[in-house]
Amino acid sequence: MLGIFIRSYFDRRGIMDKKISVIIPIFNTEEFLHESIGSVINQTYKNIEIVIIDDASTQSCKQVITEMTNNDNRIITYELSDRRGVGAARNLGINKATGDYIYFLDSDDYIPETTLELLISNIKESSIITGLTKSINKMTADDLNLNEKETVIEENCFDLFKKMSALHLLIKRDFIKENNILFSEEVQFFSDLGFILPILAEKKSIPYVPDSIYYKRTRNDPITNPSLMQLDNEKQMVDFLNIYTHLKNTYKEKSYADRFLDHLFLNYYRRSIIVIMNSQEKIERYFNQLFISTKKLDFKNIPKQNPIINKELKAIKKNNKGRFSFLLKSHNWLSSLKTALSGRTKLLIYVYQNFLIKLPLKEKTIVFESFLGKNYSDSPKNIYEYMYKQNTDYKYIWIFNEKRNIPGPAKQIKRFSFSYYYYLATAKYWVSNSRLPLHLTKREGNVYLQTWHGTPLKKLVFDMNDIHSANPNYKLHFYKQSRRWDYLISANQYSSDIFRSAFKFEKEMLEYGYPRNDALHSKNKDEISKEIKQNLGIPLTKKVVLYAPTWRDDEFYSAGKYKFKLRLNLKKMKEELGDEYIILLRMHYFIANNIETDGVEDFAYNLSKYNDIADLYLISDILITDYSSVFFDYANLKRPILFYTYDLEKYRDTLRGFYINMENEVPGPLLMTSDEVIDSIKNINEVTEKYKYTYDQFYEKICGWEKGNATEQVVKRVFNV
Repeated sequence: MLGIFIRSYFDRRGIMDKKISVIIPIFNTEEFLHESIGSVINQTYKNIEIVIIDDASTQSCKQVITEMTNNDNRIITYELSDRRGVGAARNLGINKATGDYIYFLDSDDYIPETTLELLISNIKESSIITGLTKSINKMTADDLNLNEKETVIEENCFDLFKKMSALHLLIKRDFIKENNILFSEEVQFFSDLGFILPILAEKKSIPYVPDSIYYKRTRNDPITNPSLMQLDNEKQMVDFLNIYTHLKNTYKEKSYADRFLDHLFLNYYRRSIIVIMNSQEKIERYFNQLFISTKKLDFKNIPKQNPIINKELKAIKKNNKGRFSFLLKSHNWLSSLKTALSGRTKLLIYVYQNFLIKLPLKEKTIVFESFLGKNYSDSPKNIYEYMYKQNTDYKYIWIFNEKRNIPGPAKQIKRFSFSYYYYLATAKYWVSNSRLPLHLTKREGNVYLQTWHGTPLKKLVFDMNDIHSANPNYKLHFYKQSRRWDYLISANQYSSDIFRSAFKFEKEMLEYGYPRNDALHSKNKDEISKEIKQNLGIPLTKKVVLYAPTWRDDEFYSAGKYKFKLRLNLKKMKEELGDEYIILLRMHYFIANNIETDGVEDFAYNLSKYNDIADLYLISDILITDYSSVFFDYANLKRPILFYTYDLEKYRDTLRGFYINMENEVPGPLLMTSDEVIDSIKNINEVTEKYKYTYDQFYEKICGWEKGNATEQVVKRVFNV
């Protein structure tokens, strides 16, 4: 092993006597500490001290720190009574460190077990060494494996420090003391620049070990628990301008450091300042500070630059706010137009955002969408059908991916067509059961009714810790999309409480039950059921089992395209149950692959693309599901429910977590194999009797609001009909 070889090499040279002080400032990152601090504790290089600076964290975070400190005597903790910021915390760590070398780690990041060993074994006579930094969203087991090789190169400091970070540097403590290197405490952001510039003043390159890795975590919850650099962009800009101005004054005689600062300024201007100063109000607010900083800019240090940027910077340097404002507006307009002309969808978005939403609002127009235009179903369908049957004077628009045969006077439009953007821009009302795209700006006067699509079993959005879906920005995007909701429908108090927490929803909750469940309480549901069976070609002489599982967050081809492997043994089910039953397969709309029914076509009916699952509830005698919210709705019928939960432990403990105790609260048995499912169906009467009390308790909690008139109440509240 590489680690064993390095350690034996150290023993011969006596380098094992050199101590590394790993400095970790902490502020309310308790969910990451076991991974972060644990990765240091488990380093193959053992001669370390771990200096924790608790920057006035909450009590829950302090408890985790105390727990870890008590388990390793190499951990030393210092507490700040008031929060002072990462710069001050690291400076305190430097002051308290006793090691020969200093290493900085953020408390949400982590390192493989050989990281420090690789650095110290290759530092030799250099005062600083670094390695590769990788951005990640969550830790995986492979991240911590031993490296199999080592390579050392000299790396240009311009490239190493362009992200303005002092992380993953192993640096001699004597070098820090001799050069009086400290982090800036005057700014909340970019405090690392105060540490980096003295290094640049002395060195143009440092040794770089690409096999020594540092994992930099991108937080998946920038709303509830953001990292420092996920906070206020305007404050970041102010801090950058302040520290840039200060450091330019300090290092104007150090040409390499001075040139580095000007390159940073140019890059930050292009990447951030142009975006932040996107309105006249912000130009008025920040122009003077931008002028003070830009006066320090030396154009000789940045000879090759975009001529548009060059004109803007010169206008700032001349303190010409009017010209700068004109140039910046023209720049942003040209950039957005260039993006618009790069593709049809981008052009339509541009037209929507710049022209269509300025058209008059149509007060009596409602746009409906269900499951991203995939079908005509769910609560939007019920609301629409109720309204047009009331002969209201509203105009109805339905969004579909492909044309559908639907009742009533609704106009159908294709998703992401010009008509799609036109009607979403001009209709007063939006009705949807899922999230509408982020780029749809909700205009003043627009009313968005979010019907949602189920009572939650699985943890949702801000009640989830880790995100295992294909989209690491899930929480941020959900938050922005849900700020547009004006009304949210809830089926029970259980859901209302969860929606407030998981969605951070603070507007009006419509607590009437789900419109889509009204049909389950219809007095003539038996006649409706018979008609549905006949339309589907299902034998009236057979009982019906509905299998409706959920999707798995971690099983996907790519972002938005999920897969599913059918675990039920359909051939055996047909052999054992085919004389009395048929089975309907209804997969979640996220699941992308087709379900194979070869050899069992006369027993298993794949109805995954059938419009409305409520119809399938009505014709089913038994429901088989797992962690899908379908069982909450199906319980309104008081018919048997079986839970095929072959991956219960993984789904509950790793992927999502549940709001209820599956083992004790669900109204049916948890089954792990196809044989158990088959046996339960054969003995369904005994199963029903066994779970009668649990079912009754569940029904009272979940279905108590459902009276068959939710649609009417929603329409009266939102549309005054």
